[in-house]
Amino acid sequence: GITMADQWRLTADSSGNGAINSNLERNDSTGFNYIGTGMTQSSGIFTFPSTGLYWIIMQPRLHMFVDDNQAHIELKVTTDNSSYATRARATAGENESGETRTSVAQSYFFDVTNTSTHKVKFALASVSTTTVDGDTDINHTSFTFIRLGDT
Repeated sequence: GITMADQWRLTADSSGNGAINSNLERNDSTGFNYIGTGMTQSSGIFTFPSTGLYWIIMQPRLHMFVDDNQAHIELKVTTDNSSYATRARATAGENESGETRTSVAQSYFFDVTNTSTHKVKFALASVSTTTVDGDTDINHTSFTFIRLGDT
């Protein structure tokens, strides 16, 4: 069975290109709970509690304005605790008549064989005036981690 499932969210809007490294919290809404030890994060870098195959799901809500053609939120992983590579990208396009709000989802299976070197972070790319919506009370933008089992 599943031995670890956890969910985090963005608590305030984020804009500009680069890593999402602040305003992250574990979901604390009424009725929420997680299984196992759960994830930890520091400056937007998430650390896994144990080795295994993880399903990582990112669900951003992007608020786009007319001068952005596309905006991306990227899931980036490292296996050496240093070099990050994009492994999933959620993309939204604009409505030519004005601004657009879009919820898009993307996921990735990550084989964590070493908890000291295998980590994940999320980043904004191709963004001019787009914001990723955050809220401390509900999941506008959320990140879900489920350990599927041993590898």
